[in-house]
Amino acid sequence: MKKKVSLVVSDLSGGGAIRAFLLGQVLHKLNYEIEVVGFLFGEDLYAIPPANVEVISIKGEKYPQFLTAAKKLIKNLKGDIIYAVKPKMTSFGISLLHKYTSDRPLMLDMDDWELSWYGGDEWQYRPGLKQLYRDIFKPNGALRFPDHPLYLRWIEKLVPKADAITIDTEFLQKRFGGVYVPNGKDTAMFDPSKYNPEASRERYGLTPYRILMFPGAPRPHKGVEDVLMALDLLDESDLRLVIVGGSPYDDYDEQLIQKWGRWIIKLPKCPVDTMPEIVAAAHVVVVPQRDTLTSRAQFPLKLTDGMAMAKPVLSTHVGDITEILADTGYVVDPASPEQIAQQIQSIFQDLDSANARGERARARCVEKYSLEAMAITLESLIAQL
Repeated sequence: MKKKVSLVVSDLSGGGAIRAFLLGQVLHKLNYEIEVVGFLFGEDLYAIPPANVEVISIKGEKYPQFLTAAKKLIKNLKGDIIYAVKPKMTSFGISLLHKYTSDRPLMLDMDDWELSWYGGDEWQYRPGLKQLYRDIFKPNGALRFPDHPLYLRWIEKLVPKADAITIDTEFLQKRFGGVYVPNGKDTAMFDPSKYNPEASRERYGLTPYRILMFPGAPRPHKGVEDVLMALDLLDESDLRLVIVGGSPYDDYDEQLIQKWGRWIIKLPKCPVDTMPEIVAAAHVVVVPQRDTLTSRAQFPLKLTDGMAMAKPVLSTHVGDITEILADTGYVVDPASPEQIAQQIQSIFQDLDSANARGERARARCVEKYSLEAMAITLESLIAQL
């Protein structure tokens, strides 16, 4: 009989769902039955799940209603192994409670330093009595939100209570320990030999252009503005930046369009199995991370989108990126539109050479960042539980 793994997601309308679906694909390869169980604090799922992954969503609530929602979520955890995604009260906290009442092994995955979004170790909560009262009792009081940074700080101290920890960057490993499981890719699905770039460009209305692609949700630390400033510097009318999906968090991508609309083409959110065809349309995949606490702790999934599809990848010296790409990509200093512009020119001046580098990137991705490579590590880790 197949064993079952319950992946617990803090918010299925947030980015943690993508990592959960990826881990689900890996576990499916290891012949586990998979369910993804999580709260939905927004209106829609952040990402469309793979066909073989069951998703159970529970409406997210503020305290005190959250306690009832948490009980409902726990009742839906049917796995022989519980695998919490992100050290948050809404995922790891609930999973810890379940561990002590069910005695099932608990794994924790970390693909972000959650406190980095609030300033990291510098963040402090020192309210006066009146403010504390408001934060607890007002309808929108800050402490009524289950993943307030104060709770994140508390839950970080409980990370060692997990039976196993997986991380995807050196930054997180140094801070929390754990076993390295990269933000890899289904390289059988993301296989450039299955797609015709010209046909993909025609299908998505991109034929007239040289395409730089950012296949994700723009946020300030991801450096999309630096690429757009580089396009201003180059001022070449057939260059376009294609953004896939847009931001589910705010109207940041609309702000970009208002300022740099002449360079931007926005494609809608799509299922993961459609992404390879879209990435096939790119001439270059751009991952221009800025040097922030948040980005240092991340393994940008867009890197392996480009690598798996044998595209020239243009990125920045931030976190693990230089090591991930090694000599198979193009890496410039962060927040440097001038260097990005120079590298874009250089790539298109010898696109054959750039594409050859992209082929080396795919080979590296298959070896180190494929589902199969991830599965070897996870299989060994689960065997020790």
